[in-house]
Amino acid sequence: MVSERFPPDDPREWLNRARSNLIQAKTLQASVYLEDLCFNAQQAAEKAIKAVLIHQGVEFPYIHDLTELLRLVQGAGEQIPDSVKRAGMLSRFAIFTRYPGTRPVSHEEYEEAVKIAEEVLRWAESILRNKND
Repeated sequence: MVSERFPPDDPREWLNRARSNLIQAKTLQASVYLEDLCFNAQQAAEKAIKAVLIHQGVEFPYIHDLTELLRLVQGAGEQIPDSVKRAGMLSRFAIFTRYPGTRPVSHEEYEEAVKIAEEVLRWAESILRNKND
């Protein structure tokens, strides 16, 4: 359970949502598609990036393209580590893999998606923490 909620224009609320999505992404259960868990990993990364954009005062489009969102972050002067740039690989989980008829996600792809989402969330948390100190 989330300990404290914030207004929707507060980057801390976006990080709360990112953490919630990451927890869901890491919850392996029988009969749950890895594609659905990867969608939650993508959502965690997306919301963490949008938290950074809100923190920077940058308006952003409501899109799922993480590469484009990271371009906006970089355009506002934030350095993006290579490990975070890899988040662009997660964008496909927001669109194609959510529906029947796509190639199933492998366990290795799932683990990589979670790892990338964790890295993006840590990066976003460090930005907000460092600029609030």
